[in-house]
Amino acid sequence: MENNVHSLRTMIIGGGVAAKILLTEIQNARQSPYEGDKYAAQFEPVCIVDNDPKKQNIEIMGVKVVGTASDIPQIARRYQIEQIILAIPSLKEDNRKLLIDLCNETNLPLKIVPFIGTLLLGKNTSLIGQVREIKTEELLGREPVKFNNQDIRDFIHDKVCMVTGGGGSIGSELVRQIAKYNPKQIVIVDIYENNAYDIQQELIMEYGDGLNLVTLIASVRDYYRMNQIFESYKPDVVFHAAAHKHVPLMETSPMEAIKNNVIGTFNVATLAQYHKVRKFVMISTDKAVNPTNAMGASKRCCEMIVQYLAQQHGECTEFVATRFGNVLGSNGSVIPIFKKQIEQGKPVTVTHPDIIRYFMTIPEAVSLVLEAAAMAKGGEIFVLDMGKPVRIVTLAENLIRMYGKEPYVDVEIKFTGLRPGEKLMEELLMKEEGLERTSNKLIYIGKQIEIDSESFVKALRELRDAAKKNDDAIAIAALHKMVPTFTTPEEFNRLALSGV
Repeated sequence: MENNVHSLRTMIIGGGVAAKILLTEIQNARQSPYEGDKYAAQFEPVCIVDNDPKKQNIEIMGVKVVGTASDIPQIARRYQIEQIILAIPSLKEDNRKLLIDLCNETNLPLKIVPFIGTLLLGKNTSLIGQVREIKTEELLGREPVKFNNQDIRDFIHDKVCMVTGGGGSIGSELVRQIAKYNPKQIVIVDIYENNAYDIQQELIMEYGDGLNLVTLIASVRDYYRMNQIFESYKPDVVFHAAAHKHVPLMETSPMEAIKNNVIGTFNVATLAQYHKVRKFVMISTDKAVNPTNAMGASKRCCEMIVQYLAQQHGECTEFVATRFGNVLGSNGSVIPIFKKQIEQGKPVTVTHPDIIRYFMTIPEAVSLVLEAAAMAKGGEIFVLDMGKPVRIVTLAENLIRMYGKEPYVDVEIKFTGLRPGEKLMEELLMKEEGLERTSNKLIYIGKQIEIDSESFVKALRELRDAAKKNDDAIAIAALHKMVPTFTTPEEFNRLALSGV
């Protein structure tokens, strides 16, 4: 073969249709004078692994089936395998994770063959070209959450939908999904023009003139500017995703978390009420539960604002909050940081060996927001059953193995210590909140908590005034007064480690 590409000795898992198509294409591509051979050059199929007893010791397209899945680590050593291809596209998530764990024991690069339907419907007709790296979310070991698209369609169709923070990770995905349901208009509001411009151009390329899209640069802190937007566009639904979200940054500037998250939410929510918006949907976080940092405490204040406004009788606006954990791939999340560290040959940094988090994909998070909004009656905090939490160090180890390297040998994992305000583990419910099932078995409603209007408004006013002083200690003290469950990370983590 006239190229300088090193052919990697390859183990194929699965001796079914996908493996046969892959092997056929490798053989055909090697005989082609065109670019197909550059893909084929990457693969030297050495052996196949399959759990079917009838396939043992037979040859498939000239490649022998030499064992079952449980033999993967030993086979990899015996045949000096350099990479593994998982060629069972229809595999269920729990079985897929078991296979991935076995493959990870080999410390070899792992790639996956897509569904044949994906191949046939895609633009790239080369199966070899579509063999891809394993997706990070496939390491989480649960099926993607399914949502009722018809309810969402009925809810969004022909509505004017405003998304604050519409250029951010969650906000931009909200806009993408809303666009699919034929809204009357989408109004993107964001203070960061680069993100707003990116999602605007993406949607223009996707829909052209078929989508009524308005992109506005504005801050939710500016009551009068936001009022102007409400008056001009008269939204039916407001999705409030604008917020400061980075825990360590807000620990050093707690007054900014109050100004942007709390006062910004109060501005947009009360304007939604005044302008008779049908539904107001606030994006919350699991960090609002028993918060140990300024960001989490500020988001708990936002939830309280939503519940306070929902208690106002005779108003037409339905207020709802949606609460979920960490989203994979969002700005500042651990996965992009880990990838960058591995690719640059630097140590992967994890704050603590015992730290765990709940994870979900951005599309799952946004689908939760949309379905919760569709079913909301007012005052609810919707909570997603996110499965079992994941140890961050395990996530880091598996990601390193996906790059074909061995944790602690080829790539160092450095424990840097908990960051300011950081918990060892997050929670999705407070003690006083019960759980009520919804029509979606993975979405629950936390019991509504009665807010005392008089004391709440007084505390909120004091919190606003404290933030204006730009004094860390005063701002933190006001947050503690506003949120009784706000505790120190040291106290929370001491109890977490002791098992209390």
